[in-house]
Amino acid sequence: WKLFWLRFSRRWFKIINRVIREILKSMNSCIYNGVVTHHRFKPVKHALKYKTFSLLIDLDELELLNKKISVFSLNKFNIFSFYNKDHGTRDGSLLKNWVIKNLKKFNISNQITKIKLLCYPRIFGYVFNPLSIFYCYEGENLRAIFYEVKNTFNEQHTYIFKVTNNEKIEQQCKKKFYVSPFMDMNTYYNFKLLNPKEKLSVFIKQSDDTGTVLTATQVGDKKEFSFKQLMINFFKYPLMTFKIISSIHFEAFLLWRKGAIYRSREKKIDNNLSYEKN
Repeated sequence: WKLFWLRFSRRWFKIINRVIREILKSMNSCIYNGVVTHHRFKPVKHALKYKTFSLLIDLDELELLNKKISVFSLNKFNIFSFYNKDHGTRDGSLLKNWVIKNLKKFNISNQITKIKLLCYPRIFGYVFNPLSIFYCYEGENLRAIFYEVKNTFNEQHTYIFKVTNNEKIEQQCKKKFYVSPFMDMNTYYNFKLLNPKEKLSVFIKQSDDTGTVLTATQVGDKKEFSFKQLMINFFKYPLMTFKIISSIHFEAFLLWRKGAIYRSREKKIDNNLSYEKN
């Protein structure tokens, strides 16, 4: 009987694992392994390049990911986790409701069926997301993008754009939010993105009246959102989220050493957003 139950339990364990893998493969959520680069052109020249991985999460799949992947949790501590309070109004409320509310507020769309969020996960409870991107779909067509920007002072601003080209997205707006203490506010952003599929591509150029100040890119290759891939990334990018915040401060120190001038904040904000019309 012991041998029978051992064989029986092993068989069902394999079947359950196979079913879980098939469910995860059919999901919209995924992981992108890639590289982040920054190039500053003035007032001093400086460049950085880091290997990172990001999550692209279908907000409707958060509960399922929480149930099916033991090392990933929703609103709870784990090796990897996602908290609603890290985004949107940052009060822990449902992010999809916040996105849809603002889509209606700015008369962008009443027919959004799918929202995906590109962000870093919490690792052992910690995360800092300099930029998170909400991709809003009507069926398979991309209709809006939210660029959620944070600084190291726990402030946040979200730039909201309507999308007209479903594949190649190009948008621009005036900078409205204090990010780097070594950057002037009187500058402009140009965003160039691809609709994330097998490849992730995000390009941002910051300019002033005399030319390019900074360019930033994030590129990546699509991977399955699974226990196996998360653990591979855990060892491939050890304590990535802690490295992100430490790297930001280290790079700021290097800029200061090169002679960059510190710009103080004029006022403190918690959350803000703006609808940008191209």
